[in-house]
Amino acid sequence: MRDLDNEGIIPVLARAVREVEAAAQRGPVSPGNRTKFQVVALLVREERAQVKTDQDSTEAQRAAQLKRLDGIATILAKTAARDTSLLQLLAEDVVVSDAAGSLKRDMLRAAGVEVPEVVAPVEPAPVATTTQRRVVPQAVISRQLANPFLAPDFSNAPKRPAGPRRLATWELLGPLFRSFENASGGASSCMKLPEPTHQRSPGGLELMPHQAQVVAAAADGHRTFLLADEPGLGKTAQALLAAQAVDAYPLLVVVPNVVKMNWAREAGLWTPNRPATVIHGDGDTIDGFADIVVVNYEVLDRHVGWLGDLGFRGMVVDEAHFIKNKTSQRSQHVLQLSERVRSRTVRPLLMALTGTPLINDIEDFRAIWQFLGWIDDKKPLAELMDRLEETGLTPADFGFYPAARASVIDMGIVRRRKVDVAADIPARRIADLPVELDDEAGRSIREAERELARRLVERYDNALATRKSGAVVEGIDHELVRRVATWEREDTTTSKSEENVFGMMRRIGQAKSGLAADYAAQLARSVGKVVFFAKHVDVMDVAEETFAKRGMRYASIRGDQTRTARQKNIDAFVEDPDVSVVVCSLTAAGVGLNLQVASNVVLAELSWTDAEQTQAIDRVHRIGQDMPVTAWRIIASQTIDTKIAELIDSKAGLAARALDGSDEEVSSSADVQLEALVALLTEALEERTA
Repeated sequence: MRDLDNEGIIPVLARAVREVEAAAQRGPVSPGNRTKFQVVALLVREERAQVKTDQDSTEAQRAAQLKRLDGIATILAKTAARDTSLLQLLAEDVVVSDAAGSLKRDMLRAAGVEVPEVVAPVEPAPVATTTQRRVVPQAVISRQLANPFLAPDFSNAPKRPAGPRRLATWELLGPLFRSFENASGGASSCMKLPEPTHQRSPGGLELMPHQAQVVAAAADGHRTFLLADEPGLGKTAQALLAAQAVDAYPLLVVVPNVVKMNWAREAGLWTPNRPATVIHGDGDTIDGFADIVVVNYEVLDRHVGWLGDLGFRGMVVDEAHFIKNKTSQRSQHVLQLSERVRSRTVRPLLMALTGTPLINDIEDFRAIWQFLGWIDDKKPLAELMDRLEETGLTPADFGFYPAARASVIDMGIVRRRKVDVAADIPARRIADLPVELDDEAGRSIREAERELARRLVERYDNALATRKSGAVVEGIDHELVRRVATWEREDTTTSKSEENVFGMMRRIGQAKSGLAADYAAQLARSVGKVVFFAKHVDVMDVAEETFAKRGMRYASIRGDQTRTARQKNIDAFVEDPDVSVVVCSLTAAGVGLNLQVASNVVLAELSWTDAEQTQAIDRVHRIGQDMPVTAWRIIASQTIDTKIAELIDSKAGLAARALDGSDEEVSSSADVQLEALVALLTEALEERTA
């Protein structure tokens, strides 16, 4: 299933409308579900208007999005036909309650949309077009007027060899990606870096040798970097000082919302002579003449127009795995800006920062390489093509894959592990803590799993009975099992059943939340400060209630906090010895925070990827940590939780093989949800034939 299907507002709406539909099938719709019905209708209307006017998407992309919205609208209509009192909520001029406004904001946040801290009452008026929503802050206009004749900089344009290209007719992107899976030969993915000449920043701070190497490489003339150091090795400082070394100003920095203020603080520490400004909302408060402009992905659509014309000589994308889905709006905006920067400045400084560049698939590299100007949609671009031509090999030759891998690495892949460059950072370990769900909730979860397994088996049997090829497979047809699991996975947003793999994982998280909080409380009383991570708000709520009942002071880091409240909570945990626990959202606090005052992490709910789990743990396991770090995963025994944990661990090998030169075998790069369904169906079929 495409990554796009799990991003943005549409999956959120699809899940909500199915909940309302199921409620209507059981009887009269409750007030809460009526509110949910109304909000889904409002957001479908707004999203349709936005998609139709989105000039940054292709016709095919718009058609696909509109088709999915039509599916949601059809369910709304069927539900309203079952309970006709819902029809009045579809009117254009219907009054929208405060509860509906609050739910709408929650849904938008769940979809990753930044919602203003103070939101006016919800109005069902048509949403403005993408072009109309774009803004140009007054401070930017002032800067543009001060330099109205900003000229492109082509002073560093390289000379290209003349003559025909030997590899011009070869398909090269596929072989390049495969070279990172199959041709490591035990070597790590890191370009040769120069020895650093000095290790002190303009702000007087001391760099570690591995940080100074990247700065020296930029000073020596290298201009594109996929900086993939393991989390916690100080990538922010390396990027800021690399820009300082090559005078890549103005510098554009695109980051997740939760870390943009941290970038401004880091700039003040490492490059204090270069003023930084942060774009909030429409950018009314920015400094138009700042050297460093920090913007978060969520508001990039409003500012992409003027950002492309400002004349940036450098661009940094933090947590660059956020752009791996090239059909997403944020990825398209980042690639558009990168192209504009490269069109105005030959050989600008371009840096993609991510400790987890590979989430599910080796092709997660694709958007990052395109941002860096190494490839386009179809082929390597000039500089990488030159390097491939120099090998004298084609994909048909035996030695092409290791040579191609080396050529890409030399374009600027930098990957260092903590164990190699920061040996003084203590070891970390992940310890699984099984818990038994022996109450009513646990029994309900296990019954739901059995129901899902029964549905999968029934679908398998039907497919087997109606197979037209006549092929007969002895025992379990594993190819058909995978196909059935794929159908179920693709139907997640449209299935009439309330039980799917997403819903069950949420219910499991709720059921074990109290046990996880109890363990975190015991841990905090015995070993000191603890970081508690959860995916869902209700799990965080239970944890905080547990700590309060036990008389323990805690801090909280959530996605709906203001910047001030968020920083206040971080400071309380870090600086106040009486605050023993910080309760963190995996999505809001999984990147960009330094919580090394603790050495124990409790993962109350499982992530869907090893990368997300790693990012969370590395809020604690980073430079400056002087204690061994333990991450305690709370696993619900005898549930699908155990399968998910095994799958996450198996997928950790992808980055190890592609980037670290590990010989560890890599499991299928299909997503964890699909593999969980395959395991569930296979186990059910084996039990039936036993």
